[in-house]
Amino acid sequence: MNKKEIMEIKKRLKKDDCTFTRMCGCYVNSEHSQVTRFGKTFLNLEEEELFKYLEIAKKILSGTVGNNLLELEFPLSEEAAGGKQQFLLGLRESRLKNEDLLDLFYQLIIENYDYAGNYLILLFHDAYDVPVRTKDHKSLDESEEVYEYLLCALCPVTLSKPGLGYLEESNEIGLRMRDWIVEAPDAGFVFPAFTERSSDIHAALFYSKNAKEPPMEFMEGVLGCDRKMTAFEQKEVFRSILEDTLGQECGYETVKEIHDKIQEKITENAEIKNGEEAEPIELTKETLKDILNTSGVDEEKITQSEQIYDERVGNARLYAENVVDKRKFEVKTYDVVLHVKPEKASQIKSQIIDGQKCLVIPMDANENVNVNGIHTTV
Repeated sequence: MNKKEIMEIKKRLKKDDCTFTRMCGCYVNSEHSQVTRFGKTFLNLEEEELFKYLEIAKKILSGTVGNNLLELEFPLSEEAAGGKQQFLLGLRESRLKNEDLLDLFYQLIIENYDYAGNYLILLFHDAYDVPVRTKDHKSLDESEEVYEYLLCALCPVTLSKPGLGYLEESNEIGLRMRDWIVEAPDAGFVFPAFTERSSDIHAALFYSKNAKEPPMEFMEGVLGCDRKMTAFEQKEVFRSILEDTLGQECGYETVKEIHDKIQEKITENAEIKNGEEAEPIELTKETLKDILNTSGVDEEKITQSEQIYDERVGNARLYAENVVDKRKFEVKTYDVVLHVKPEKASQIKSQIIDGQKCLVIPMDANENVNVNGIHTTV
């Protein structure tokens, strides 16, 4: 699912456009036991309550695609009878009215979601009558498909902080009662995916609030999908591959050269697409070897990089757009941070001046320097 497809579903999650048919939930305590369960016709909820649930549902469709939002594909084994995909299809077809299936689903989450406190499992069913769109993206009244999907949200339930408040019964200020509050979701998913504005039962959209440490057990145990790294994780893995491959030769000029080579690939890919959304460039083991070779890294270390790549990446994937920042080139020392436009990064040089290691930033003759908001000349 791309950003446009995600936004199309998200924009419908408001009172006048929402078509959720049913919502079910299960409150789980810190002992991993079910405390209470419920099922409701969504549009029969009180208005204020309905708005709160819609806010939670919207969060599952929020964040950065490739970081907070990951499209996960089902392995063929999970699409066979008894697989997780088949189970989710059955849950969808039941429209959340089969209590046995719901109980199995709740237990599956409890067994595969490693959370220390109390939390609420919410599950929504929706049927979206997808309007036909013309080439200029205008919607027509007729529809060719009903996109029927499930949206799941896992929300921490925390005890409100102690504090003072007005006690109406006794007409005095005193300690207010602490309540258990449902927080914004930590994780969740949409199944099936909405790809090219159509149902894609071979994939699910996974959400994680924490892109640095997403719940991998949930991906594998509940959805049955292979582990997929977020953009943050990919950047960290790529950093570790370079540092361990280059070792003592991990110098500024070499790293800058590798960075420039990756930026060139991203720019060339964008130019080929001529403004259209380009497919991300996968940094395969062979692609990385080629970049290291053209960046002047010796053959022995390039060979070593293959083993390190296999150990760190495995069956996951690295993408060029995730391992370098397209908007800036960052240089950081102990007490100085430089943010440079990527196209200007090649101008920064490392030099020895008067016996001191220096980073030299060239300037145009008429270029000014801004110091705490004040324009100065050098």
